[in-house]
Amino acid sequence: MAMKLYVGGLAYSVTEQELEALFQEQGKVTSATVIKDRDSGQSKGFGFVEMADDSEAKAAIASLNGKEVSGRAVTVNEARPQEDRRSGGGGGGGFRRSY
Repeated sequence: MAMKLYVGGLAYSVTEQELEALFQEQGKVTSATVIKDRDSGQSKGFGFVEMADDSEAKAAIASLNGKEVSGRAVTVNEARPQEDRRSGGGGGGGFRRSY
């Protein structure tokens, strides 16, 4: 079964290809994504790697967590499910007058 890993503390210059290559040393990588700012396209300094095998993913966590990559120590752990970010209300707020 596949396991998705969170990779934090990435240098802004790290590409998806470099991220994938780093994890391929540990096993089969299904996907590697560097998260980028929607407007500027600049890396946000973190990403996600999906590995095909749980045991290889756990080995990658043990091997790469705290390792220096491009001059920065990276954090690697199992990704948590994304939180639901839908807004809960009407928004707008503010003072309303009735005439």
